[in-house]
Amino acid sequence: MVYFQSLTTGRIITVYIAQGVILVAFLYLAIKILLRDRKRLNVIFAGLYISPVIGFLINFLYAPMTDEFIVLILNFFTNFGIFYAPIFIVVFDLILLKSEKIISTSKQLIILIIYGIAMFGMIFFLFIPGFGVTINQGTGWSPEWSLPFFIYVVSVETIGALIPSLYFSFQIYKKFEDEMLKRKWRFFIYGFIALMTFMYAIFISNYLANATVRLLIGAIGIILALLGGFLMYFGVGKQIEK
Repeated sequence: MVYFQSLTTGRIITVYIAQGVILVAFLYLAIKILLRDRKRLNVIFAGLYISPVIGFLINFLYAPMTDEFIVLILNFFTNFGIFYAPIFIVVFDLILLKSEKIISTSKQLIILIIYGIAMFGMIFFLFIPGFGVTINQGTGWSPEWSLPFFIYVVSVETIGALIPSLYFSFQIYKKFEDEMLKRKWRFFIYGFIALMTFMYAIFISNYLANATVRLLIGAIGIILALLGGFLMYFGVGKQIEK
């Protein structure tokens, strides 16, 4: 049976207000990209925004729940949705760098599936007490990460998404000769760095499990997420719409 709780002011601010603003902004950007054209490049880029939107929606759903097992499982899917997003930039960069013919749909799927499997590995930590994520009345129903889980997620995100994305993005930047294109691509890179800083801030916040840190990161995170999302969109999103 699923029980519900009265949310604290801090939880309401961090979950429904901060994440709600990010959700609306990201959904808006994804819709703008897809309404113009649904070619493969657009769909891949929109995935950067759609994936965390799904994660935030799931978070809204379980935030007031108090059934530990259901909360833990839904938290896993929230994490998966948010943390999976950067892999779309790896694929996006590869298509721009190599062309759609070389990075075929099948190769694209292989990349997405391999990263998805690595991310799905988070679930195995959940069934080992003290080794994964703790969410219960004692934690105020906020997730607390163990050190092994923190290291696993950071490793997958860094090796699978952060390093490849930055590497490919700088390779693309070097190919541009037009100064205007370079300027726009710098916006894209800065935006990606802002988004990843926001994501790593979430990792640290969940590991430290401190209420003050959560509120601080919630305030800073909303700025980083919105700044990053819009910088990336104005860097390349408006161009691929056409």
